[in-house]
Amino acid sequence: MTRQTGFVTKALVGLFGSDRFRLAVSADGSTFFEGLSVDNATGIVHQPRLPRFKAYTNYDNYVGVGTWMKIGLNNTDTNDQGAFDAANNHFVALVDGTYLFGATLLYKINASATARMRGRLVLNGTTEIRGSLGKISATHVSLATAIWLQTMVPLTAGDTVELQGYFRVADGYFVRPEQHPYH
Repeated sequence: MTRQTGFVTKALVGLFGSDRFRLAVSADGSTFFEGLSVDNATGIVHQPRLPRFKAYTNYDNYVGVGTWMKIGLNNTDTNDQGAFDAANNHFVALVDGTYLFGATLLYKINASATARMRGRLVLNGTTEIRGSLGKISATHVSLATAIWLQTMVPLTAGDTVELQGYFRVADGYFVRPEQHPYH
């Protein structure tokens, strides 16, 4: 089935020569983007244009004491739609919507086991995302103590989300994070 506006095809709904039910849309009638498909054997819906990523760092991020610092994430296992900008270490919302973010900070000792780390997600480089703050107040074990962060946040297209770390005593630590947002 086709849907048109002004004699230009804007949407296609159907099987398109396969057994999967699909929906594709177009702004100009010539280039189509598949928005969803449904597997006819399982009923599982696939959204191939959904922005999602899993990022990590392959080096130790040094986090000093007493100030929030952006955590560098320079590699991705997954980066659908290019939503994660590794050059600037942040996620960029491609469309308005509610996004789910998760992050894990595993840290190791630099000088003292008495330091306690905090982690958070930050909107547009300045605003802490409510519900994303996490901290460790128990005994620190190098390369075993981790902070897990998870929250949902409504974003407008172009908004950015970054991961930050903070230490609250006199020694800094190295951080090896992974961040996993889903939309």
